[in-house]
Amino acid sequence: MSTTDTGCAVITLTESDLDPWVTHASTRHWLTGPGLPGDSGVLSFAELSREGLRTVADSTGDPDDRLPAELREQLVIGGLLGPGGLETESLLLDGATGEISTAYVLHDRPGPMDRRPLAPSLRTLVRFAEATDELAGLRGQFASYAGRFGPKAVAQASQHLLAVFRDGADGEPAPFWKMAVLIRPLSLVAGRGGVSGLSLDLPHRLLDQEFGPRKVARFEDVDFPATLTHEPTRRFLREVGLPEDAHVFSLDTDVPLATLAEYYADTDAPAQLPAGAHRLIRLGHLVEDNSLVVDGATGAVLNWSEPEARLYPLNTDVSTLAFTLWLLHRERAIDAQSSHELTTDTYDQLAMTMLQVLSTVDPTGLTADRTVRHYWTDAFQDEAGGVL
Repeated sequence: MSTTDTGCAVITLTESDLDPWVTHASTRHWLTGPGLPGDSGVLSFAELSREGLRTVADSTGDPDDRLPAELREQLVIGGLLGPGGLETESLLLDGATGEISTAYVLHDRPGPMDRRPLAPSLRTLVRFAEATDELAGLRGQFASYAGRFGPKAVAQASQHLLAVFRDGADGEPAPFWKMAVLIRPLSLVAGRGGVSGLSLDLPHRLLDQEFGPRKVARFEDVDFPATLTHEPTRRFLREVGLPEDAHVFSLDTDVPLATLAEYYADTDAPAQLPAGAHRLIRLGHLVEDNSLVVDGATGAVLNWSEPEARLYPLNTDVSTLAFTLWLLHRERAIDAQSSHELTTDTYDQLAMTMLQVLSTVDPTGLTADRTVRHYWTDAFQDEAGGVL
């Protein structure tokens, strides 16, 4: 086995590395020639670099032959990457056919595994991953999208990516790539931090078009507590607004916005309030006794967990909060239009894709301490809760 550029650019294997596991001629050619990327944002082949070719049986330590024969001989070559570069499912290579699939391989603990198709060959896999990376970085074949934002850019990027995938998979890409086509271009809907003074510049009436013009609330200055001094936040709430009901979030619209201290002073519920509760403005309610608050001085959006009496980072500001709510609503609409194809048997892959899109425009969930929970990360991954 060898790599180039000090181990981070390309991973290749020798003919002897492939024997006796890989007999498929074009797969052998690819692994000994072009090789596999060492720096993909979608795939990781770190395990292949570290361990060499291993079968699922070897990887799980299956002395009792509990795994089906067709699974035992699959080769574990890497993994799909989730937000923050963490590996999720393992990538499996069929040494006889060259086909690539995914499965949750529990190392040193064999058990039932459902394989899901991913690509007909390594060449197709690498090509699809490169296109996805280029879209995320707005480079290569997607370089022309740099500086272009809005629904039109989203639609065109989606069609562009679909054309790449259809060409490489004879017209029918695997569900993972179909999700990429429908979900990943959504990050292009908003511009990046310009005239708004916030992280994102949302297109005019984007929320009205998504939720309905009568379901987006806008505020007046008289609605703001005196401690809401962050002007970009005030302007956003006046001019853009937030959806009144966004499935997991309900906006406070019956009374003027209150600080967290004022909110609890008007209720019978006892609460151990955080420091600075007088400058934390409660925008509304998240499910499971969580309040969504904005820091009046900085504009940071936080999750106040009443059961834990603790604040957690949620979004960078109200613009990325609005994007998150829009993203959730858009995904649910897309899923309904496709007869729930996105969430049928592939919920985990959908959650990972959604979190990667969110992290593209708002890295809050990535930059927070890994030991500290992030509401959106937990909500997206909770299949039983049905957020997606």
